[in-house]
Amino acid sequence: MTIEIKAPTFPESVQDGTVATWHKKPGEAVSRDELIVDIETDKVVLEVVAPADGALSEIIKDEGDTVLSNEVIAKFEEGAGGSAGGEEAKAEEKPAEEAAAPAAGGEKIAMPSAKKMAAEKGVDLGGVEGTGKGGRVLKEDVMKAGTAPAAATTAAAAEVSVAPGERVEKRVPMTRMRKRIAERLLDASQSTAMLTTFNEVNMKPIMDLRKNYKDLFEKTHNGTRLGFMGFFVKAAVEALKRYSAVNASIDGDDIVYHGYQDIGVAVSSPKGLVVPILRNAENMGLADMENNIRDLGVRARDGKLSIEEMTGGTFTITNGGVFGSLLSTPILNPPQTAILGMHKIQERPMAVDGKVEILPMMYLALSYDHRLIDGKEAVGFLVAIKEMIEDPARILLEV
Repeated sequence: MTIEIKAPTFPESVQDGTVATWHKKPGEAVSRDELIVDIETDKVVLEVVAPADGALSEIIKDEGDTVLSNEVIAKFEEGAGGSAGGEEAKAEEKPAEEAAAPAAGGEKIAMPSAKKMAAEKGVDLGGVEGTGKGGRVLKEDVMKAGTAPAAATTAAAAEVSVAPGERVEKRVPMTRMRKRIAERLLDASQSTAMLTTFNEVNMKPIMDLRKNYKDLFEKTHNGTRLGFMGFFVKAAVEALKRYSAVNASIDGDDIVYHGYQDIGVAVSSPKGLVVPILRNAENMGLADMENNIRDLGVRARDGKLSIEEMTGGTFTITNGGVFGSLLSTPILNPPQTAILGMHKIQERPMAVDGKVEILPMMYLALSYDHRLIDGKEAVGFLVAIKEMIEDPARILLEV
């Protein structure tokens, strides 16, 4: 039975996509729900899986080709590819004693799917513990070992050796996502009257609070860790309620004021910077915020975010401090009119009541669109964030 493999249904905000990687070749055995191709859009990489056991019979769209929503990209034969699938089935039927015998040269016995994944991820099968029958290495074993030191060693060994004095260049096409990021950043700098204001915040109160309550917080909220980002999101929500222009957006000649706070949290992923959204953050408790932030961050790094999770947002927070940034001027995320930049916590000598004290300080930066937000509002908003972080009781009391 022939089945048409189609590109996913793209939302209205996505015009088209690009075939990034075919993970299977025509005639190669495929199991149901196994990944066969990646489709890259300007926001996320979408995975297309096999509809049944079988094999690809024809690839219509090659890697690098542009595809539209629901466009046919390949044809699939259900039940085909029996020869390759049969080898794995026969291997599973072998007696345990035979399977346990080492291969020539002491090489471990691995299933074909495991060998393929090991080659793709650069994992040394010799260091992977097999959990299959007779100690066979399965695909799942390779996945678990993907982050092991062996993988890093293999990757390092694959680096190109360059002779002294040799000038090497490598030209690769820019990914669709990176091109879209570049376009948006350029558009933000050219189409907005962007200005940045700075302040600094004493992080000692929050750090003392975390120290005193982190264990109880984690125990009470089923393992949720108490981080810094949740406090900043909570403070931003309260500040946005007071300064509605900072939570607004510009649509042509209109100003759109939002009666809710959808906070974007910028996350670095292997394919570029993405901004997943915490919907209705004003209704979340601190534990819910921390849970959602951590979940979005993990799925961003794994490429598992959906387009809907990165669409919209009324305000964005970005934390360059995790990479060691001491100070920066974040770029707006249109059509939003402001973005808050967090930075590295660093001990500095500060004057407190006429005395010098060493305090853990963080620089804060608020970039905003001067077409809508005046300096008084921008500074007031940033001072409100500072006051709530330095006196967390203000967040609870909403003062």
